[in-house]
Amino acid sequence: MSAGTFRGALRIWLPALLALGFWLIAKYGQAMPEILPASAPASEFSAMRADAALARILGPEKPHPAATAENAAVRARILKEFAVLGVKATTYTGFGCNAVRSFGVLGCGTVNDIIADVRPGAGKAIVLMAHYDSVPAGPGAADDASSVATILESVRALKARGDVSLHPIIALITDGEEYGLLGAAAFLDNAQLRARVGAVVNVEARGNRGPSLLFQTSPGDGRLIDLYAKSVRNYATSSLYAEIYRFLPNDTDLTLFIRQGFTSFNFAFVENVAHYHTPLDRRENISLVTLQQHGENLLGVAGALEQTDFAALKGGNDIYADVFGRALPRLPESWALPLSIAAFLVLALTAFLARGVQATWRQRIAAASMPLAAIVGTTVVGLLLRSAAQLIGATGDPSYAHPLAMRISLAAGVFAVVLAASRMASPRLSAISVWLWFAGLAVLTAAFLPGISPYFLFPSIAAAILLPWRAREGWNSTAGQALLLVAALPALVLWVSITANAEMLMGFSLPSLFTVPASFALLALIPLMNTKPLPMRGWSISLALAFGGAIGAAVAVGLQPAYSEMAPLRLNLAYVEDHDKGRALWAVDANAPLPPSLRAAAKFGKTAEKPYPAAWLKAYVADAGKPRFAAPAATVTQTARGKGRRVTLALQGSADAAQMYLVVPKAAQLEAITLNGKHFDAPPEWKKLDRVIIGCQTGDCRNANVMLDLATKKAVELMLAERRAGLPDFGKFLERGRPKTAVPSQLGDGTYVLSSVKVPGL
Repeated sequence: MSAGTFRGALRIWLPALLALGFWLIAKYGQAMPEILPASAPASEFSAMRADAALARILGPEKPHPAATAENAAVRARILKEFAVLGVKATTYTGFGCNAVRSFGVLGCGTVNDIIADVRPGAGKAIVLMAHYDSVPAGPGAADDASSVATILESVRALKARGDVSLHPIIALITDGEEYGLLGAAAFLDNAQLRARVGAVVNVEARGNRGPSLLFQTSPGDGRLIDLYAKSVRNYATSSLYAEIYRFLPNDTDLTLFIRQGFTSFNFAFVENVAHYHTPLDRRENISLVTLQQHGENLLGVAGALEQTDFAALKGGNDIYADVFGRALPRLPESWALPLSIAAFLVLALTAFLARGVQATWRQRIAAASMPLAAIVGTTVVGLLLRSAAQLIGATGDPSYAHPLAMRISLAAGVFAVVLAASRMASPRLSAISVWLWFAGLAVLTAAFLPGISPYFLFPSIAAAILLPWRAREGWNSTAGQALLLVAALPALVLWVSITANAEMLMGFSLPSLFTVPASFALLALIPLMNTKPLPMRGWSISLALAFGGAIGAAVAVGLQPAYSEMAPLRLNLAYVEDHDKGRALWAVDANAPLPPSLRAAAKFGKTAEKPYPAAWLKAYVADAGKPRFAAPAATVTQTARGKGRRVTLALQGSADAAQMYLVVPKAAQLEAITLNGKHFDAPPEWKKLDRVIIGCQTGDCRNANVMLDLATKKAVELMLAERRAGLPDFGKFLERGRPKTAVPSQLGDGTYVLSSVKVPGL
């Protein structure tokens, strides 16, 4: 290789190494706090003290879903912790209901919230909120007992500080969050309790390590972000998170408070989702560094709110993004569009000044298409690499337990595509094209998705300030290359951070969440790479190495085991009795190919199917003979109601029923539901759905009373189901067939007994 070729190769590969360096900082160098010991000053939050409180409230670390004996035991331990702190705490029992409108689900149940009066005062209160119930499948150490411990330690620190607060402080430890935000709904249904609320700080978890993210606030967040920035030491937030969260089906207890207009902050840590809602959600797996930041966030924001007039927190939205946890640049959202337009105009003028040697229309079109080609190409390559790994490994998510090889494969694939696309434009045209694309996307996102705009606007502003200085001369000189490098740094920092954070949130189940941000990061470096183009031979060798590395790493992904004991496959087992069809089935979640040990346990079909009509997910099923249990039933009465009728059902489930479900078909023309006295009008969205599911989630629901207001008087058939926790004794053989690399999750293993309720015409 000649000296010129070697220098050209360095010009290509050094930017890639620069991007890798920034990724390592984003992944492993995020500013995080020091763990404070139990001997830390009483006014400070100590993760070690919080961890000790967590151990006490968890006790034997058993699952403790709402309305279970273990739930009551955890509640008693939390009440004891408040008593030791000298804080009066009481239990509020209510029947909460909450609807998921887009899915056609109404969840209800009897819950027991804990309300603690931390600090007295006049006016509206600061509410510190977490939930103490767990899913049936796991002990809920991180989600969300760690947040309960965070509140307890923060309450202790607030009392030790003895500051005079402008507001009373309440700790609200809700129940039934995992069954659909039922504890929060019950609290807000009580007008007297609701009237006490002024501002809410919610703490949650979706993993057991990583930064404690401020991922959601109430609308008009500009002054809330200012308060956050002044009250915490290490930042972990972005307006992008809030923008994306608006479109996700996920909710926390805080969702209901935001809907009612309360000033709100929502914190959660989300790394290592493999343990989320599984038996691995244990205290021993929680990062104390994460717990320390979680507590500093809660204590810092709560302490700042104590001295803040809530009226002063009203205002417009901001756009913002943290820089490795050390800085939080932000602008009013109202500035985003005019600044984006200004940056675009400056860069358009820069393009005019830098036009240099006349280019053909073909060259201009190729240059203009280059960023789009890179983005589309990296998306396609990412999907192909993951599909190849999946094909070789024959698994649902081939990189779930061992992500390193997939990370290398996708990174090499992105670099290869960007390298290939870089050849589409000359040095000057590549700089013009890249930065006009950034500025154009800044304009579009500022207009329609402002929370995303800082990732285009902030780099565009830097480019608009720097690039005009050498526009006429071009950027081939040392000074020009320095300008290109400095202009690229904001894009590199912001987009590489998204790459690292997206993996933390979703792994590689959606490879485009890695490849697209990575392509935007590298796009900003293309002008620098192109200032002295690599000869064709060296470019071809580099391209072959990158693509070869991507393919080789993808093969390595497929050859590795997809799951491990610490990153297991989620695999629920079920016994299903359908009394209408007179049959019983064994069912295993079809999240991945059926493990051989389970296939050997029963004669499961080779293709997945829904084990019962209203099932959300498909499963592998095997015949289990005839039904053995009594079918759930309902006594039906009905009365005319205008052009329709009111149907009243007195449910009759077994003593073992943990949940009761009623499925109402579209033909019933459902208008309203009243469950144990709670009334709910069917939203317009439900008219388009094939069915609506009413889930009564606690044990007392076995004898619930349900009133349905229907717009039709024709005969209808409803499906009634009861769910019992765990498999029946004669199904234990199936549990033994589940491999050590698989675990139950969410509701866990269960027994479903189904029947129909025929409602005659009126």
